[in-house]
Amino acid sequence: MVEGPVTCEIRYRLDESRLAEFEAYAQTWMTLIERHGGKHHGYFIPREKPEGIATSFPGVGAEGGGDVAVALFTFPDEEAYRRYRREVAEDPDGIAANARYADDPPFLSYDRIFLQPLPRAE
Repeated sequence: MVEGPVTCEIRYRLDESRLAEFEAYAQTWMTLIERHGGKHHGYFIPREKPEGIATSFPGVGAEGGGDVAVALFTFPDEEAYRRYRREVAEDPDGIAANARYADDPPFLSYDRIFLQPLPRAE
């Protein structure tokens, strides 16, 4: 078991015709994660880039698509994350959210990655 906080990034591929439904989905999960001990850093949806701004490393970097959204949330440690998973499965709002979105989520796909902070050099 890794010590320290558990930060999760979820990267969604959006169905742009269902953005309002995705926003409702996001509100539900922000509430549930915070109710069960996490800190939700928010959902981030695409916006236009600032005019005249190029990528920092031409030939290596590229502009991402306009159909990606990102969510970030953190739990203090692995046990808190495991407790959240158990509790949200029994929370009436969690059960309702899973039932509502199980067969027809308001996104096309998602990727999940667990992250840890890189220590700053002194």
